[in-house]
Amino acid sequence: MDPMVVVLGIDPGTAHTGYGVVVAQRGSMGALDGGVIGTGSGEPLERRLTRIHARVCDLISAHRPDAVAIEELYFGQNARSAFAVGQARGVVLLSAGMAGVPCFSYTPQAVKSAVCGSGRADKDQVQRMVGTLLSLSEPPEPDHAADALAVAVCHANGAPLRAAIPS
Repeated sequence: MDPMVVVLGIDPGTAHTGYGVVVAQRGSMGALDGGVIGTGSGEPLERRLTRIHARVCDLISAHRPDAVAIEELYFGQNARSAFAVGQARGVVLLSAGMAGVPCFSYTPQAVKSAVCGSGRADKDQVQRMVGTLLSLSEPPEPDHAADALAVAVCHANGAPLRAAIPS
């Protein structure tokens, strides 16, 4: 019998941290929760990070995930943006670590490939495929929540393989 796996997926950011909770068992998946942790741009950074930390702790407490899957940093052109994402990512890792939940990181390309079959898929394609894979009536909104669900799906797809390999 395949064990049930609950994964909290995170798309980190200081303004918008997307989250999605996916349950996988016997080759099928469903969404338990999803949304965005929003913070105000005029709010001091330490308050924004505190809000992200508190909400992720609440999500972990409510859903008791087997794992947290988080998107890795993509630097692109904007180093300032990358640092802000890194700070939000660190707060999420801290929240999971404090709860004893293992964390796994995935590149944006790995997530897109796991969900769409191509590491070059666009946001609309990711949203549509996440909706299909999780049997949602329509694609998840907003895109940060869809991205977080995609990260959770990416991890959940590989969970049976990881469970079968002795550590």
